[in-house]
Amino acid sequence: MLPQLTLGKFELTVISDHIYRSDGGQMFGVVPKRLWSEKIAADELNRIPLAMNSLLVRAGGETVLIETGAGNKLNPRQMEIWAVDPRRDYLERLAAAGFPADGIDVVINTHLHFDHCGWNTLRDAEGRIQPAFPRARYYVQRGEWERAREQHERDRVSYLDDNYTPLVESGRMTLLEGDRELLPGIRVRVLSGHTRYMQVVELRSAGECACYISDLMPTRWHLSPTWLTAFDLYPLETIANKRRLLEQAARERWRLVFTHDAEVPWAEVERGENGKFRLRQA
Repeated sequence: MLPQLTLGKFELTVISDHIYRSDGGQMFGVVPKRLWSEKIAADELNRIPLAMNSLLVRAGGETVLIETGAGNKLNPRQMEIWAVDPRRDYLERLAAAGFPADGIDVVINTHLHFDHCGWNTLRDAEGRIQPAFPRARYYVQRGEWERAREQHERDRVSYLDDNYTPLVESGRMTLLEGDRELLPGIRVRVLSGHTRYMQVVELRSAGECACYISDLMPTRWHLSPTWLTAFDLYPLETIANKRRLLEQAARERWRLVFTHDAEVPWAEVERGENGKFRLRQA
């Protein structure tokens, strides 16, 4: 059964584009394996299982999709490296859950790494790139798209142009300039660290709040502000922004939605007696 909850007047559902595997050292950066392996086990290639969690939100008569997984445009070598499930049946599973592609009104990408925006588009029989969600309005930060277009040697492997540039060029993707409310109660907030212009998505309804925190905190195992990934381009900014967001989330009892946690899609956080953040016990 898919994880679902009600947040005020919003209905939230998590659907993952299956499990992939990433090197544990990449996912925990400078944290020694002696520490992170106590929390999650690696396979013989030192890879750990990760989800690609999309969050679907029914809000005020519109359906919003936050993140779109890895898509079906990866080549065999990329699928081998990341152990990406070859079935690629994400759209079919969305439809089976009551979210057909032509019923999605808004798509929000927190940033443009391939595992967050891969199902934005599809390649048709003639090889042309088409929107996977034909009615949707797409949103991302302008600075994120500009960085993706640079194809910088530090992170160009993470950016696949066909996932986003055709949408920008056709006018289907809006390039945002900072924080903005996209729909009543649905707001994007730029929090740099993982990339300069990564945005989280805050959902507020009837006094409740959930936050799709994206790669600012990809799994529950990254709860400590100093547990970062090696992919973070600006690690000191990640630490500062994560700490600030976690303090607000603990104080206001937000529900945090994890983009890569394969077992726990969302949780509340609190301060423990030692002052450290921890998951709130039910």
